[in-house]
Amino acid sequence: MIYVYLANGFEEIEALTPVDLLRRAGKQVIMVGVGDSVIVGSHGIAVVPDTIAQEAILDDELEMIVLPGGMPGTLNLEGSPYVQDAIDFCIKNNKTIAAICAAPSILGHKGLLKNKTAVCYDGFETQLDGANIGSGSVAVDGNIVTARGAGVATQFALKLVELLVSKAESDRLFNAILCER
Repeated sequence: MIYVYLANGFEEIEALTPVDLLRRAGKQVIMVGVGDSVIVGSHGIAVVPDTIAQEAILDDELEMIVLPGGMPGTLNLEGSPYVQDAIDFCIKNNKTIAAICAAPSILGHKGLLKNKTAVCYDGFETQLDGANIGSGSVAVDGNIVTARGAGVATQFALKLVELLVSKAESDRLFNAILCER
């Protein structure tokens, strides 16, 4: 099971692309709303989450959490005690945390990126406390996956499919959606 946390002001492409591609790969993906029963993205797209953060159960069935960026969505995620609890649960239980755009800053502020390779939206590098800033679009270091921004949302989502399912499934989806390199 994968939780994709949505807070008002989230970047729509960064949240919905992983939801879509992970579901196509057969994974159970639950969109978790933080603060409201309808979450409005940074570009005015309203999304009805599958559940609310207060009801998201943190247990062994959880494989990964995904934190999309966007403003003020990233700040709203970081300010949520439920999101903080989910991050702490993942670290304690060696579950994967995936963050894109500005959202890796949440992990940096918690000191979780020290000596890890990470990437983020341009200008947020100073928020990745102790990280080795990578040069690619997506970085994987241990159980932390980071990505630069909306323009690489498909690569980010395909990397998540590769990690949770297989490289073959990621490649199949790459071809199925007519993605170009």
